[in-house]
Amino acid sequence: MAQIADAENLRLAFWKAARGKRPKGDCRVFQKHLDSNLAGLRAELLSGRVAVGDYHSFRILDPKERTIHAPSFRERVLHHALMNVCEPVLDRAAVFDSYACRQGKGQLAAVRRAQSHARRHSWFLKLDVRKYFDSVDHRVLLRLLGRKFKDPAVLEVFASIVASYQTGPGRGVPIGNLTSQHFANFYLAPLDRFVKERLGRRAYVRYMDDCVVWGGSKEELRRVWLAVAAFLADELALTLKPNTILNRTDAGMDFLGYRVYPHQLRLCRRSKRRFVAKFRRYEGEGAEGRWTELQLQQRMQALVAFTLPCRSWGFRRRVLQRFGVAANGLEPRDPRRQLEQQRDELPVSEPQQQQPGQCEQQPWIPGCAGPSSTGGLENPQADPAAILSSKRSVTRQRTANEDLVLVAEGPPQNLRAFRRQHHGSGPEKTIKAHLTDTLI
Repeated sequence: MAQIADAENLRLAFWKAARGKRPKGDCRVFQKHLDSNLAGLRAELLSGRVAVGDYHSFRILDPKERTIHAPSFRERVLHHALMNVCEPVLDRAAVFDSYACRQGKGQLAAVRRAQSHARRHSWFLKLDVRKYFDSVDHRVLLRLLGRKFKDPAVLEVFASIVASYQTGPGRGVPIGNLTSQHFANFYLAPLDRFVKERLGRRAYVRYMDDCVVWGGSKEELRRVWLAVAAFLADELALTLKPNTILNRTDAGMDFLGYRVYPHQLRLCRRSKRRFVAKFRRYEGEGAEGRWTELQLQQRMQALVAFTLPCRSWGFRRRVLQRFGVAANGLEPRDPRRQLEQQRDELPVSEPQQQQPGQCEQQPWIPGCAGPSSTGGLENPQADPAAILSSKRSVTRQRTANEDLVLVAEGPPQNLRAFRRQHHGSGPEKTIKAHLTDTLI
């Protein structure tokens, strides 16, 4: 508890909790009086009286209907402070093939590991726990935590967090808590040991409550199925879903949003439907102007990133052709031409008039013919473009009397030649020749 309540650990917990939450009001209020709030949280931890259970509940429908219980920002800081110290202890209790809520693991790593097992075995058994988060038994969870942590103050805080939510008598952990993710992943650690050590199954992968076991025959995996179901019911008070899958690996397996084959990876049907629905919604938000182009690009990039590890190029192309910008009546634009379109430049052959909102300086187009007539030039037949060949810029500006002037800067020999032809004398750094509006 002394490590958890340390001032530096609490400050680190605040920065982790504030990641991506800075615009929210509760984060700004907490940060406004950061030192006093962290000092109050430290005092509560050391005294053993920590206030928990302040949840904001809402429902989500993607990927399926769930009720999320988001804690207040102050409790988020508390959860990060706990996990900064306790997460390494929980991680040491996990086996190698547990991939949820662990550094260096994750969803894609679990899929790659499953594909490697599918190459070496002909059968697979896919298991899933029924209503997992709502079925976690508080008594069993606290007993498992008591085997890893011996500080009574830490166990008391864990007990208060677990008891702050329940879906039934002594059951359930809230979806949306950082501690719930680690507790739920740790809750099935005994199952990992049972499958790997007592059943001797080396080809095994678990991501939260999704478990897969591979084998060489249908009969041996059926025995594993019955043994796992009995262990979950007796030791962890859990039940399996009735849609347990036992099939050949060549037929493919839906796992974490992908369709896993021994030698290729594809999107499953549910992921394809979600991709199309989100793509159409994002396109609509961008077409109606509720999102900027940057916001639309960021969301599209996150949406497409999920499909990149698998074979999905043809699917993405079909979705883009059917529901992309052409379907919304928008023409694709070359980003290199956007600035030129905003300037609203007239054709070269027409007189240039400054448009409303147009910048005062525009690039002068070299190689154009000289002016047809002007009062400021003694030799109207001279070609300024041939004389003012320079590596520096030549720009067209508007003077106070609404005349267009050509400002030319170049090597001294060119300037001297221009001065002798038109003015006879003048400064060698800058020469201004009054031209008409038909110069360009």
